[in-house]
Amino acid sequence: MISIAILLFLIMDPFGNLVILNSLLGDFPASKRRLIIFREAAIATLILLVAAFFGGTLLEAIGLQEHSLRLAGGIVLFLIALGMLFPSRRIIEESSGEAPLVVPIAMPLIAGPSAISMVILFSQKHSPGIVSGAVLLAAFASTVLLAASSTIFAFLGRRGATALERLMGMLLIMLSVQMILDGIDAYLLSRG
Repeated sequence: MISIAILLFLIMDPFGNLVILNSLLGDFPASKRRLIIFREAAIATLILLVAAFFGGTLLEAIGLQEHSLRLAGGIVLFLIALGMLFPSRRIIEESSGEAPLVVPIAMPLIAGPSAISMVILFSQKHSPGIVSGAVLLAAFASTVLLAASSTIFAFLGRRGATALERLMGMLLIMLSVQMILDGIDAYLLSRG
């Protein structure tokens, strides 16, 4: 469960989301910002728990196989990670305005396509209790980090947060390539 939680935590990428969150919520006071983060993290956790319990059934209902999910999740994770390394190519737009609800913080920043696909894959190999426990652990750790994002961002500074985001982006690119290779391997095994 701990290894699943660590992988989910890395995929949720709270370090990489520090810069984006502070851009999105920069106009709100710190107390309102924390409330928004807690609400969005709760929604993201609910999305991931639903994926853990019903994701496999949904995949079967629409006729998708595990290797398709691995390949799609790997590609999406690769594109998001590429945006972390090269911000001009970022998929998720940074915009200000009224308090965001669900999009873009809960989904796709916290519970993105790659996190959802990983939860579904894990739920096919492990019991729902283990996967939901891992989701709760990863979501808790991510929420604590995101709730402290303004303090962390102030401590790291813009350059430090950007460096951390790029480091996490490189790590996620490696994870995404491994997901794609695993998907290709699963596809070839299913054919042969």
